[in-house]
Amino acid sequence: MLPPSLGRKILQLFKRLKSQKTLNHTKPGDIKWQPDFQCRCRWARFSSWLECVCVVTFDLELGQALELVYPQDVKLTEKEKTSICYLSFPDSYSGCLGDTQFSFRMRQSVGRRGSRDGDVYNRDAPVTLQKEVSHFFGYVYFRQVKDVSVKRGYFQKSLVLLTLFHSLLQIIAPEYFEKLEPCLETVCNEIDQWPKPVPGMTLNLPVMGVILQIRIPSKSDKPGGTPTVLPTIHELDLFFSMLIHLQMLWELVLLGEPLIIIAPSPTVSSETVLALVSSICPLKFCCDFRPYFTIHDSEFREYTTRTQAPPSVVLGVTNPFFIKTFQSWPHIIRLGELKMAGDLPKQVKVKKLVKLKTLDTKPGIYSAYKTFVHKDKILIKRLLKGIQRKRPSEVQSAILRRHLLEVTQSFIIPLERYMASLMPLQRSVTAWKTPPQIRPFNQDEFMATLDHSGPQLTSMLKGDWMGLYRKFFRSPNFDGWYRQRHKEMSQKLECLHLEVICDADLMGWTKDKSEVEIVDVVLKLREKMTKARQQQLHVRDGVMDKLETFIESIISSLPEDLQTLLNTE
Repeated sequence: MLPPSLGRKILQLFKRLKSQKTLNHTKPGDIKWQPDFQCRCRWARFSSWLECVCVVTFDLELGQALELVYPQDVKLTEKEKTSICYLSFPDSYSGCLGDTQFSFRMRQSVGRRGSRDGDVYNRDAPVTLQKEVSHFFGYVYFRQVKDVSVKRGYFQKSLVLLTLFHSLLQIIAPEYFEKLEPCLETVCNEIDQWPKPVPGMTLNLPVMGVILQIRIPSKSDKPGGTPTVLPTIHELDLFFSMLIHLQMLWELVLLGEPLIIIAPSPTVSSETVLALVSSICPLKFCCDFRPYFTIHDSEFREYTTRTQAPPSVVLGVTNPFFIKTFQSWPHIIRLGELKMAGDLPKQVKVKKLVKLKTLDTKPGIYSAYKTFVHKDKILIKRLLKGIQRKRPSEVQSAILRRHLLEVTQSFIIPLERYMASLMPLQRSVTAWKTPPQIRPFNQDEFMATLDHSGPQLTSMLKGDWMGLYRKFFRSPNFDGWYRQRHKEMSQKLECLHLEVICDADLMGWTKDKSEVEIVDVVLKLREKMTKARQQQLHVRDGVMDKLETFIESIISSLPEDLQTLLNTE
């Protein structure tokens, strides 16, 4: 199966055995459970849905302060706590009275380790709904009301959920502001009884006297199918003041261009950023993005330095101070209150960056970008007519989302088709050789395929598709897409190899082989099986069991010293 290369490994194993004079066998009753281990087990189910719940209040001496974190034993660094505090209150320019909901995304501290549950979830979830290992999502419910009993005259407090599943906030927050801390303890204990999130499975989840019936999409679902309840689906009616520039917005996001959204409130800021990022679904947006960003953010200096080109990031801000700070950025969208021109939303204009000078700069798209592909005038007319006829915004948003999905798929399909052609043929995978390599991605070779299998087959949009692909190849989104597809194909090859090995006459192969060759095969086969389990590979049913049986049979036929060696490995 595989060339013998065992000498050094056998020697290492024998040395290890000799150094272990006795084997320590621990009885189950002898295990001493550590308190922190108990805590991890106690909140294991909870942590697969939420990292934690935070309450941020305004302190006259400290400013924004973390009043409460639940569960109390959750590990947040001081830097993370500070970031949560600053990101949980609207900027003073926003002037938000009453209840305000918005979201943020922040870096996790270096060294934080994710759980294996996230690996299993991400294996089956669509790339756009996978959990991140380097960032937290925070969903904020901020309440500011007049209160004469408070020295400043206002009650100001935010409930924050660090989670991927935003709809929980709308259920928990109103109840919390009525009943305060005891309510949080109750709801967290309820969530800790939930089953873990499983993509593709419908779950009934009791919380605060209601039953949530939710289904998280799986990778195998058709894109644009049944919407999910818990993972956020951002409505795109926020785009209606920029409809005539829809193609520009889509291309800027697709290419990972540096983009600033200056909005009148954190709600508009965060929803616009998240809607933009999701506009290239089912392609994953692989650049950085911050739905709500403030001057207190730890990355503020990193993003505002003038010594290097702006990074590939979409930032949502509300403080007009950023107009001056980000004047060197190539694309800035200034949003204002929605204005109507008759019965239609007034469309913002594309303006030159030099006109972006003062804090009272008018709403508009400040960019010199020229689109590669022409806009869809029929779609724009259809949506504008829908506004005139008072078509429900949910329907309008669904039309817009379907259009963006179709454009993105038209762009991705040629890439997927070419990538599939790089996969080795199944018949070239044999039990007795290392699996063949995936061929490298050749950009010129791909471009040559576009004449007969390009986007023009599935899209009516005209323009310079080739130019768009060339620029896309230089973007983080292409790099992220390619890495993910290469990983999936490599795992598919591993599965095929294990299945081919399983179907081979393994016992017959061992008859004329030396002990060194047989032990080498056992070790390497175990290594492949361990890797398959760690990566949660979808190997055909029965394959792993059959290979385990083969290994046991082979080991039992070897001399006792080798059996001892292999059974302790």
